[in-house]
Amino acid sequence: MATLDYIVMGVFALLIFGIGLTFTRVSNKGGQAFFEAGGETPWWINGLSLFISYFSAGTFVVWGSIAYKSGLVANIIQTTMAASGLIVTLFIAGRWKRTGVATAAEYMGKRFGAREKQFYTFLTLLLSLFTTAGVLYPVGKMVEVASGLPLNWCIVIIGLIIVLYTAAGGLWAVLVTDVVQFVILTAAVLIVIPAAAGDIGGINHLFTRAPKGFFNPVNDEYTYGFMLAFVVYQTFYIGGNWSYVQRYTSVDTAKNSKKVAGLFTVLYLFCPVIWMLPPMIYRIINPNLHGLEVEDAYMMLIHRVMPAGLIGLVLAGMVSATSSKANTTINMVATVFAQDIYKNLMRPAAPDKEVIWVARMFTLIFGAATIGVAMWIPSAGGIVEVVLSTASIAGGALFGPMIWSLFSKRQTGFSVVTATVLSLLINFFFKIISPDLLHIKLTRTMETVCGMGIPVVTLLLFELWYMARGKVSQGAATMEVLATEARQKHTSTVHFAAQQQNIFGITVIAVSVCVVGVGIIVLGALATKFATTVVTVGCVILAIGVSIAVAIARQKAKALVKNQG
Repeated sequence: MATLDYIVMGVFALLIFGIGLTFTRVSNKGGQAFFEAGGETPWWINGLSLFISYFSAGTFVVWGSIAYKSGLVANIIQTTMAASGLIVTLFIAGRWKRTGVATAAEYMGKRFGAREKQFYTFLTLLLSLFTTAGVLYPVGKMVEVASGLPLNWCIVIIGLIIVLYTAAGGLWAVLVTDVVQFVILTAAVLIVIPAAAGDIGGINHLFTRAPKGFFNPVNDEYTYGFMLAFVVYQTFYIGGNWSYVQRYTSVDTAKNSKKVAGLFTVLYLFCPVIWMLPPMIYRIINPNLHGLEVEDAYMMLIHRVMPAGLIGLVLAGMVSATSSKANTTINMVATVFAQDIYKNLMRPAAPDKEVIWVARMFTLIFGAATIGVAMWIPSAGGIVEVVLSTASIAGGALFGPMIWSLFSKRQTGFSVVTATVLSLLINFFFKIISPDLLHIKLTRTMETVCGMGIPVVTLLLFELWYMARGKVSQGAATMEVLATEARQKHTSTVHFAAQQQNIFGITVIAVSVCVVGVGIIVLGALATKFATTVVTVGCVILAIGVSIAVAIARQKAKALVKNQG
């Protein structure tokens, strides 16, 4: 990369880090500001945050490598995420808000009890270590390919940036940086696609020069059975992942919770078609990548077609977007540790400021551990193997029972823990032990089917057993009472504070988007190629930022008049 690329990346990194520091003042006011972002965040902010957090978990490296190897299959896999998002929109997101809880950990404690809550807290923290590392590794890979720096150094540098700004600002910092990262990423991809298409003489050549079967919707590894099982997995994950539950509970109404998941669904229905074009095009340019080299396809294309300065912009967008998943998860585990382990078990009398301090310290510790696991991923067979294996082994086992309990008054702590443990043991056996001991290795489809099927079947058997006995869980009745009490506790003071946080947060978004737009316009003016495209994208982003600023200024004026009246 040229010096200008490093300058561009540095500027955008400082912008994201600065946002985190900006929200230090807000988050220091109390636990609700740090952990729940006030409890009434605008649904469109949460929806964009949910999308970019989920989307970035490995799109460029995980799904990008599949797109390079298998073509359209990568798009079909991601379309299953839109199907799952629709299910969550219709049936799950609103239920989370109606429970009256702020976090999934709080729900597990009230619904099943303290021991079950501790059990799932430990497992979720352990899973989060691997899922976050599975995000940090692709970031390091992209920076490594572009810069030539050693992979481990790239992982450490990016990891520290993410950890520090997440520790500073809490949930609001995560939400706002997610929106800004979405803008940067969209700008980057809109610039890359025409450049990549031009390199092969037009997008039509992708269809005429692609290898045989490149546009088949499934293949031997990713079958229709895999796709169906993956819809189930995504539903559990989108609807039950502890990080994403906060997106549904931190808005003000169940209707807005549904809008959060609805925006996610719409974006995932259309965006993956665009995101996967670059690695598919690179297959035409260079069909000779093998093994773990395919993880680098996306970045290799960018390095080939983009001039100096724009490589830094595109890489900043990809790094920012991919980092979004990491900051979301890190914020969640800090929340869980500080509130549900430290405050509830170790220091019940701890004031809010102390709990926030503990959350920040745990963010740093967890971030360091994540960096270590990310460095280990190449030894585990690469990012695709780690991401999909983690999903099949633990996704359904951890999140399936919790989702089921939202709809059932019969499930108990014993039934959900049994379903989780049984599923983990069986899936772990067939993934780790069976290939060497019995020489039996499950296909990708069977891994996913077992991962989702075992907890579902176990929970169904318990449901039928409890139904035959006429049993209703005491925890379910308790949840109904607590949900009613939570709705009655909402006061005008809390509402006013939340509104002030919202105004401040949207103002930061407006300013940041304007800065991004101006920066892209400057890069377009300096660019030796694609200057018109870059300047146009920058102008559109600047116009969006100005529109947001005007809208929030009007909202401030209305709020001032209302308060004076």
